[in-house]
Amino acid sequence: MKRLTWHALLALTFVIGLSNIEAAAHTPAEAMAEAANHFLTSLDAEQRTHVEYEFDGSERKNWHFIPKERVGLSLKQMKPNQQQLGFALLNSALSHRGFTKAMGIMALEQILHEMENNAPKRDPSLYHFYIFGTPSTSETWGWRVEGHHLSVNVTIVGGQHIALTPSFWGANPAIVKQGPHEGLRVLASEEDLARRLLKSFDDQQREVAVIQTEAPADVINGPGREATPLEPHGLSAKEMKGKQRKILMRIVREYVSNYRPELAKVDLKKIREAGEENISFAWAGGAEIGQPHYYRVQGPTFIMEYDSTQNDANHIHVVWRDFENDFGADLLKQHYEKTAHAK
Repeated sequence: MKRLTWHALLALTFVIGLSNIEAAAHTPAEAMAEAANHFLTSLDAEQRTHVEYEFDGSERKNWHFIPKERVGLSLKQMKPNQQQLGFALLNSALSHRGFTKAMGIMALEQILHEMENNAPKRDPSLYHFYIFGTPSTSETWGWRVEGHHLSVNVTIVGGQHIALTPSFWGANPAIVKQGPHEGLRVLASEEDLARRLLKSFDDQQREVAVIQTEAPADVINGPGREATPLEPHGLSAKEMKGKQRKILMRIVREYVSNYRPELAKVDLKKIREAGEENISFAWAGGAEIGQPHYYRVQGPTFIMEYDSTQNDANHIHVVWRDFENDFGADLLKQHYEKTAHAK
């Protein structure tokens, strides 16, 4: 298969993005099951061995974001029509904005390939697809799309209730500084909103919000770790002014709104019901563009982390985790308890 180009990915973004119009007639769970079954039907027997995994097996939680060997079915192993059906599955969970970001992240692999003297590990066709269990509108199953700097993990419980975390997005370079795509910033808002919030603080607020002068080397709630609250929390929303709280919630929405509006609405409601005043913001590192920096937004039910320390602070890692419902843990518990009670 020919290497996917930046232009081809943009074309896919436009064409597949139109499917949101049709998807609006389906619930998200119905759209995902339909997209997954269309994708599976297009594959031959050998390809399906790379895609299909047991729902309760270890692979479902084996997520990562680095460029490495993966067992799923890659875009490189698919025919063009299969790639499009795979992208339709990804699109079934994402908003138009989120899908565009995902395509941008993949396109950055081609840019890195060219920047690094055609390095083979930089390849936009090395994004892998996984389906866990049997896609259904009544049963429990899940899926993942993953490669360098992208890990979208979706769990559907009882064919209806959907969990979206862990959710990882990254960008390298954070801003393309040379070549035909100079100025491209795939995750611009994640950076700009947080720096805007930091710079709005007065001296007293800043003293609480800035938890250390040196940024950690990476996000802390990454792969191989259960989602965990972190200390110190930083500055709480109740210690912020009205406009500052609005910026804080815009950051939260930026992370959650990578997903379909119907899905984002559910998670945003959960976050708000736990108390917006209980959400906090913590920053580490320098405040200026080009200085290594990190921040986290944390509430009673979730944590969102951002880190840009590598490549002269031009390399972004972003993660959103749910303390109780990563991989649908809380939804699964409720579902199994309900099922057991009904027997």
